[in-house]
Amino acid sequence: MASCFRGGSGISSISSLPSLPHRTRLSVLPVKCLSSRQSRDSDSDSDLRTTPSPSSTSGFSPYGWCAGIGGVGFLETTYLSYLRLTNSDAFCPIGGASCGDVLNSDYAVVFGVPLPFIGMFAYGLVAVLGLLLARKSFPIGINESYGRLILLGSSTSMAAASAYFLYILSTNFSGATCSYCLTSALLSFSLFFISLKEFSVEEIQKVLGVQLCIASLVVAALSTSYSSIEPLSSSLAEANLPFFETEITTSSSPFALSLAKHLHAIGAKMYGAFWCSHCLEQKQMFGSKAVKQLNYVECFPDGYRKGTKIAKACSDAKIEGFPTWVINGQWRARPVRPRQGIWLSRNESAQLNNSGILLVHVHSI
Repeated sequence: MASCFRGGSGISSISSLPSLPHRTRLSVLPVKCLSSRQSRDSDSDSDLRTTPSPSSTSGFSPYGWCAGIGGVGFLETTYLSYLRLTNSDAFCPIGGASCGDVLNSDYAVVFGVPLPFIGMFAYGLVAVLGLLLARKSFPIGINESYGRLILLGSSTSMAAASAYFLYILSTNFSGATCSYCLTSALLSFSLFFISLKEFSVEEIQKVLGVQLCIASLVVAALSTSYSSIEPLSSSLAEANLPFFETEITTSSSPFALSLAKHLHAIGAKMYGAFWCSHCLEQKQMFGSKAVKQLNYVECFPDGYRKGTKIAKACSDAKIEGFPTWVINGQWRARPVRPRQGIWLSRNESAQLNNSGILLVHVHSI
């Protein structure tokens, strides 16, 4: 069966035309006949030209999402990096003191580099790659194929690291909640699945081995970095430590002296242990004179050996790590670092004025 349409230069043959009345003009239009297969191919091409792809109709850009998610992660890690540099406490809407315990633990550093710094680089790289892929604009030497592979490799490493951190959080910080850690994990997993979605099954099969190698290297690197960290119960399980006094060798600044007097006056207490290196570091910051003004509570005054119970004052205060400050009834896991201006608790800050007088400001929450 043939399909005919107007146009072309040929004239189809016409047979058996009926007789027409006198003076009637017959107009014969030029037509061109195509086979049924050619007609279907023509209709199909027309449909392809007129029917937009699903992505174009919805306006959804996966790489734009990657850029946006990477930007959110970059802002989060920038905030945490600022807190790290200024020795400030993070605002933890969920988790309270346990959130600070996680962020200030030894697991927040990888080979001497704070995790927020690494996160800033990783999220920043993903955000830039997402923008380049969305705009299809690449620097010299990088094409779209390389950009997609770099984005997938970066998101794979971030997802593997997040999975490892969630394992650490569930095993070494049982009962603790870290909203920043969970948010970062959600962002990393989202980036991984979005970037993976842009690859076909055949492409995924080709790069699967590389992705597994990247994830394995990330886990191996983190395990190596954390291999020297031992939980408190493990490191002291067989220890027999007699009590000893630690010597404070640093001098006290005027601000440290004023701050120590203020902390003593408001009943703030520092809970620690004689063998705790972080407690000694905290005391050295205050100096030899200021530390005598502090309300320090030793949680193991009789030394430590297997089976030794923590002092009653510490157990009543539910102390789980050292050093821990209790200021105005609020638990503060991060050490108080005496400097010109400092936050003592969520609603109280202290500052030394030009006359050497300690000014304490109470802020509404």
